[in-house]
Amino acid sequence: MERRVAEPLRAALGPLGLEPHAFKVGWYNAVLQPAFHLPYPDDTLAFVILSTPSMFEKALKPFVKKERSKIIRDPVDQCVSYHLSRVKEKFPDQRVEVMFDYEILPSRRPKFLAQTAAHVAGAAYYYQRKDVKLDPWGKKKIYGVCIHPKYGGWFAIRGLLLFPDIQVRFMEQPAPVDCVSTEEKRIELLEQFNFHWQDGRYRDIIEVKERYSEEQRAYFATPPAERFRLLGLTQ
Repeated sequence: MERRVAEPLRAALGPLGLEPHAFKVGWYNAVLQPAFHLPYPDDTLAFVILSTPSMFEKALKPFVKKERSKIIRDPVDQCVSYHLSRVKEKFPDQRVEVMFDYEILPSRRPKFLAQTAAHVAGAAYYYQRKDVKLDPWGKKKIYGVCIHPKYGGWFAIRGLLLFPDIQVRFMEQPAPVDCVSTEEKRIELLEQFNFHWQDGRYRDIIEVKERYSEEQRAYFATPPAERFRLLGLTQ
């Protein structure tokens, strides 16, 4: 059943620079405290959706051109929302629920933990403080970061698609690729991400196959309120 959903999803999202990765809700809930659980049975089929470097050219710019008059908040969020809503139409006989990375619950918690979802789906490895044996940070707060085996840090986790009526009992869990495998590199990655994230060096912690274009880097480096101007939009 997973394949019958995954194939049309890949066919629809791949040309837009979006990558769907399947997982079972139980894999996600198993590694989190109950407060963060997704409220579905363990065998429920879900997909975490990543945006790759080509999404900017393949999806965002055409979307902005076509929907110029309707863009009122963040163009990337609206673009992803538009395409994931259209994907739902490919499954007219299924309930499909969409969650976006920026959505929060009334409790102020995020609707889902994006990096955990990417890790359990085998999409990208979520490097955390616990992955370092000799921790050099003492009492400092250290945030974890996902690294993709092909794009390094040049990607983003955009949302989840959940299929509440599809139960997949025999799906095998893929392990994410541990591409930052040495202690030194992991320390370097977490140092760069936590203390120098603005310069983006953490994104190149591994040899990458593709990274953001100059135009895309300039776009994401610009404060959100000024991004409209870069895409030729007036706010």
